Amino acid sequence: MERIITGDLTEEDIYEDNIRPQSLNEYVGQNEVKENIRIFIEAAKMRDEPLDHVLLYGPPGLGKTTLAHIIANELGTNLKTSSGPAIEKSGDLAAVLSNLEPGDVLFIDEIHRMPKFIEEILYPAMEDFELDIVVGSEGSSRSIKIDLPPFTLVGATTRAGDLSSPLRDRFGIISKLNYYSEDELVGIIKRTSKVLDMPITDDAARELAMRSRKTPRVANRLFKRVRDFALVIGDGTIDLDITKEALERLKVDKYGLDQIDIEYLTSLIEKFGGGPVGVETIASSIGEEVTTLEDVVEPYLLQEGFIKRTPRGRMATQKAYDHLDIGDNRLF
Repeated sequence: MERIITGDLTEEDIYEDNIRPQSLNEYVGQNEVKENIRIFIEAAKMRDEPLDHVLLYGPPGLGKTTLAHIIANELGTNLKTSSGPAIEKSGDLAAVLSNLEPGDVLFIDEIHRMPKFIEEILYPAMEDFELDIVVGSEGSSRSIKIDLPPFTLVGATTRAGDLSSPLRDRFGIISKLNYYSEDELVGIIKRTSKVLDMPITDDAARELAMRSRKTPRVANRLFKRVRDFALVIGDGTIDLDITKEALERLKVDKYGLDQIDIEYLTSLIEKFGGGPVGVETIASSIGEEVTTLEDVVEPYLLQEGFIKRTPRGRMATQKAYDHLDIGDNRLF
């Protein structure tokens, strides 16, 4: 079953261009990153040069893709998109790069998942706007050089540590996106309410923000689901009562935890005495993939203080015991 509160991109999210902000002025949150990018863009325009390559990293759902769209809009250029897993051969990269126009922005999502040999081909493209590739079969192969127009590469990753140093060093602008505050999420929810012409009360917007895991993508997804409840069993306005009822039915609690989060914490406490225990053992106990726990579940539980990592494994905190209303006889 697909998690409604995951920050990962879902098929539904692909079609949310109507609620995506189009300029830095419309973009809510990430103020330091936003203002720095504004200056870098203006300076590039003043010099009549392409913007330096940009690396955006942070947990999923915080607006990396949206920022790439905004960068292209602010530069007044086209945005071409691809992803690390989609670029499997040198020909795939050549096809993407050869279609660029001068000044275009190339957005590569999940750039950490590009094969290493593709990275090496990308280096001269980023530094000198040249593409060196080998064509032909073994024994009759030859190297060809293709001149590329000046462009800006925007790379996005949830795992900055998985990027090789040579690739990371070729980005002139490196920005980390952080989780959003409750007030920022309220602003995003109210903007979405206006764009989708679906009124929401202030206290309902605050309730949604509290349960959105500090992530705009989750906030917008929850807004759409609560909207459905308001239209069918409400009076067409998203108020606090309908919001609470909808989120209860969706099994999203006051901290934004869902069934998988609760299973994780319950298993950690009841099966393994609160830890320490390895993530592989927890994954086996609840039937989830280790990567799902490491990339999607644990970052938020750590951020909110429900678990902590130790050299010997994961441990539940007092907050986890209190939230699950489970007694704890240990001393923290």
